Amino acid sequence: MTSQNPLDLIVLDMAGTTVADGGLVEQAFSAAAQRLGVEPGSADHAGKLDYVRATMGESKISVFRHLFGDEGRAQQANTAFEEAYGELVDRGLIAPVPGAREAIEELKAAGRTVVLTTGFARVTQDAILAALGWQDLADLTLCPADAGGRGRPHPDMVLAAFLRTGAVDGVQQTVVAGDTSYDMLSGVRSGAGIVAGVLTGAHDKDQLTRNGATHVLRSVAELPDLVARAEA
Repeated sequence: MTSQNPLDLIVLDMAGTTVADGGLVEQAFSAAAQRLGVEPGSADHAGKLDYVRATMGESKISVFRHLFGDEGRAQQANTAFEEAYGELVDRGLIAPVPGAREAIEELKAAGRTVVLTTGFARVTQDAILAALGWQDLADLTLCPADAGGRGRPHPDMVLAAFLRTGAVDGVQQTVVAGDTSYDMLSGVRSGAGIVAGVLTGAHDKDQLTRNGATHVLRSVAELPDLVARAEA
């Protein structure tokens, strides 16, 4: 990558990548599952929780469609999940990943466009942004509904960021960073020039690399240096 083709579009995942939520996804899932009659400690609960862990980063409604089958129960579970997660956020149980805000500010100061994406619904994404005071931090924030309804591992949110911002001339000038296998798949399928995995969230180096990570970083705090080096 050269200065004639700068990596000026940065698409970052939220929970696990820029936001530390301390396992709130699992807590919120358990609350939602219990509301639908899945008993904590049961084999059914354990199996469903394993699936939630394996699909971290995916649109949550897609996860619940798989787990609960019919659309009505899936929507009921998704609503319960979003409510439970929102309550945990309101209790102050999330925080920025150390160095995340500074990394975003550094990327923007270098003239890059930063987009924050999530597998959560817009109401939950907005609650997280408000809790952190990040409403104006990124140039754009996207949830699956903003990109036609398909979340990761589809590339739609990355491509929506590309189309909406007009920040770069080609998708290969995009950088995608996330903490899950689905983040990596989304980045690869979008044609991003850099697909960076970070080790602050759900999946380990092997899982990230196996699903297409071009680089694996200890955290998003290392991303500005990686991008600068890639352009040099």
